[in-house]
Amino acid sequence: MIDELDLLKKDWQKRDSEMPKLSYDQIHRMIWKKSSSVVRWIFYISIIEFIVPHLLYLLPSFRDGMNTDISGALGIQPILIGLSVIQYGVAIYFIVQFYRRYKEISVLDNASNLMDKIMRTRKTVKHYVLFCLGMILIFFMIFILGLYFSDNLVESLQLGKEPDMDPARFKWMVIGIMSVAAIVFTVVMGGIYFLLYGLLTRRLLFNYKDLKRMEG
Repeated sequence: MIDELDLLKKDWQKRDSEMPKLSYDQIHRMIWKKSSSVVRWIFYISIIEFIVPHLLYLLPSFRDGMNTDISGALGIQPILIGLSVIQYGVAIYFIVQFYRRYKEISVLDNASNLMDKIMRTRKTVKHYVLFCLGMILIFFMIFILGLYFSDNLVESLQLGKEPDMDPARFKWMVIGIMSVAAIVFTVVMGGIYFLLYGLLTRRLLFNYKDLKRMEG
């Protein structure tokens, strides 16, 4: 199905000499509505992303799998708690920023202001995604450091029995697995963030280019 905005743009180009003002206003209004809808979805997704992990924690099977004894045995639990507090605070800050960006976009704005708000929204989303991916790497790095400085890795990991290999070799094997897991998980989350936010911000970029072309 042909996009309604694309039809209006083509019609505006064909009938520029006949109805330039009316067609321009129609296209500007359509771009505003689409931009407003995109920012609204960014706001909704950020809320869902913030709430879903906490809903999962209510499930007994998920809660039982989150063993905090390991982080305590590694001596990193206070650090993880501090990082979690920072993560929650920054996440709430970005959610508020997304809401503000949504409210800022007004149909009464001229094209210049709308372009500025579109670019500010894209920048906010970019910083949010980089922060989330950075926090994932930091959490893994703290765990890896905890493993490295652990005096008794078997006891810390609650394995129950000694592995059939040299303790030092076993430690580096676990650290290697955690390092690979950190890279894989970060890449996977980066792909998810691209699908959730990248496609939406790309739509904003298209709208920005349309406005810039109209103004130029």
